Amino acid sequence: MKILATYSIKGGVGKTTSAVNLAHSAALQGARVLVWDLDPQGAATFFFRVKPKLKGGSGRLVGAKGALAAHVRATDLPGLHLVPADFSLRHLDLHLDGRKRPTERLASLLDAVADNYDVAILDCPPSISLASESVFGAAHELLVPVVPTTLSSRTLGQLADFLEGGTGEGDPPGLLPYLSMVDRRKRLHRELGDSLRVEWPGLLATAIPSASVIERMGPERAAVATFAPSAPAARAFRDLWVEVAARLWA
Repeated sequence: MKILATYSIKGGVGKTTSAVNLAHSAALQGARVLVWDLDPQGAATFFFRVKPKLKGGSGRLVGAKGALAAHVRATDLPGLHLVPADFSLRHLDLHLDGRKRPTERLASLLDAVADNYDVAILDCPPSISLASESVFGAAHELLVPVVPTTLSSRTLGQLADFLEGGTGEGDPPGLLPYLSMVDRRKRLHRELGDSLRVEWPGLLATAIPSASVIERMGPERAAVATFAPSAPAARAFRDLWVEVAARLWA
């Protein structure tokens, strides 16, 4: 099982919309997909129409007798399962801090269900924390949305420096940055997008546009391709999954 985390230090850059749409694309292509919603806000849980409830809370989940399989829920799309989020995840750092080798705990939980899935997508809250380091210890790749703004590109550099400094035992995850919420009508977006491609040669080719159809995910509670399959944004998410999958299974 390959493990992909949608992650950014900065919030509001499109992590969850990417996680939901990539999971949908992967499942439609026949992959067995597990989405693990690690954000206390539970946006991915909401989009997939699953009750936001972790029985026993995050403390029980990451405790000595915790198991991921007990929390897995089916979604409306065959082959796509979800571990939901609830507000107990706001204390995830504290629960991990009380364990030996806390940065390895999420990986061990995922290992137990690895035979059931082809890919796990972890939707992460924006932060650098002990929970983040546990994500880094589990993920093969970090998919990092970068809005073409100065602050968003700055946080990408901060993340790269952090990973280069080491994340504990083992190799750090790979970094897959891509442009998100792009409005080509804005000169600043065009200029910063071009400069980011020069500064970050590993930037993925696919850019996700700023589009009202993505905002419709809220009232529709579904991936874009479910209600607007021919929209440019839906095609962009499909193309992004092709790029990401090629890196995961390279």
